[in-house]
Amino acid sequence: MCIGVPGQVVAVGDDFHQLAQVDVCGVRREVNIALVCEDDPRALLGQWVLVHVGFAMSLIDENEAQETLAALRNMELEDFAPQR
Repeated sequence: MCIGVPGQVVAVGDDFHQLAQVDVCGVRREVNIALVCEDDPRALLGQWVLVHVGFAMSLIDENEAQETLAALRNMELEDFAPQR
């Protein structure tokens, strides 16, 4: 199963060929933004993206990002819950 993780773009280079810095659950990752950058990379600052294997695959809204992060946190908690 492949899963994308929401992250917020916090830093970009001068063009889309450079890697952007994306905050994923409090950790900054270098991410390729070529698939989501249509013009000026600075327009992506603050935007939420769905990250998969080092690539921003799509833009998502903040509500969708927060819901996905909550679901991922919930799955993590369930993994450590005692089995009945």
